[in-house]
Amino acid sequence: MNKINGTKVQMIPIERIHILNPRVRNKKKFEQIVDNISNLGLKKPITVSVRHENGKDNKYNLVCGQGRLEAYSALGQTEIPAMVVDLPPDDCLLMSLVENLARRQHTTIDLVREIGELKKRGYNYTDIAKKTDLHLEYVRGIVRLLEKGEERLILAVERGQIPISIAVEIAVSDDEGIQRALHQAYESKKLRGRKLINVRRLIEQRKSKGKALRRGISLKGKKDISAGALVRAYTQETERLKQMVKKAKLCEARLFFIVSAMKRLYADENFINLLRAEAMYTLPQYLADKIKI
Repeated sequence: MNKINGTKVQMIPIERIHILNPRVRNKKKFEQIVDNISNLGLKKPITVSVRHENGKDNKYNLVCGQGRLEAYSALGQTEIPAMVVDLPPDDCLLMSLVENLARRQHTTIDLVREIGELKKRGYNYTDIAKKTDLHLEYVRGIVRLLEKGEERLILAVERGQIPISIAVEIAVSDDEGIQRALHQAYESKKLRGRKLINVRRLIEQRKSKGKALRRGISLKGKKDISAGALVRAYTQETERLKQMVKKAKLCEARLFFIVSAMKRLYADENFINLLRAEAMYTLPQYLADKIKI
């Protein structure tokens, strides 16, 4: 039995280890973990805590190291080196969640969900902020977005494309409220230029494709297409076409406004003289046809 920083390290049977907070891992990344362990061995032991059940201490809760544990099992190993601690199950889960949050730049949505899990476990916003070393308003906003199922907005926040406060405002507002929020963000210089364009595009995607990020939904290359998949594809395409119609109507209304305004201006002799003075003799063909100069 070895020790690392005073903590016991021993060989633990894999079958006796219970994963408190299981996560779905990217297949390619998991294969890399397996290859690394196969070629170089286990660089860092996993961490487990003793489970006290019926006076027996022969089972363990996993604190951190799910990827290493599953890789060891995939390599046909029956035991794995582990640092053994003695913690209550709630503390084990908390440590696991915090460890995941420390790596949130790798799998954003899955790890941001851990904040929501802490909230479900009864921790308040201040406690979560302290334990995860995140800003209080960020935690509060992320929980609000999670409750609304706003995965697209969460991803945009994590990428720095939109402030958390504006993302929350979009999540709780109707179309009119969203436009008002964007206008206020523009006036306050929180969203300008390319950022504003990207957020508008995000809002359109949220309308047409939904709030959640759809993973692995593709009809290409599949021989067997289920009825459910066809219905989803039809619904998505119908929604996309509806949005196109809405955009077309909006463009039509704006063009009508422009034409009406130009007709009034061209009826004003002073405006005509101003155009002549500025040597502005041409006009887009569409407007010229509508105004009938």
